[in-house]
Amino acid sequence: MAVKVLIPTPLQKFTNEQATIECDAGSISQLIDALETSCPGIKARLCDESGAPRRFLNFYVNSEDIRFLDNTETALSDGDEVSIVPAVAGG
Repeated sequence: MAVKVLIPTPLQKFTNEQATIECDAGSISQLIDALETSCPGIKARLCDESGAPRRFLNFYVNSEDIRFLDNTETALSDGDEVSIVPAVAGG
């Protein structure tokens, strides 16, 4: 199933400067693995040593934060849009 992934600018060096990528995945964890296959090195930027999404990155499926869904086990359907959004902090 094709899922549209919106890649933030700092990670586009892994995607040949593409802001959008299409992947086949049934969950966020499968999506991260699919991204690593097509864009080697990106998983280390998305996940910590235990494989969990890094704290400063937020994943949204159709504008819903995965932390309020099933985290990395959030199911994906054909046509879903996943946004990877770096956290912003100010002072």
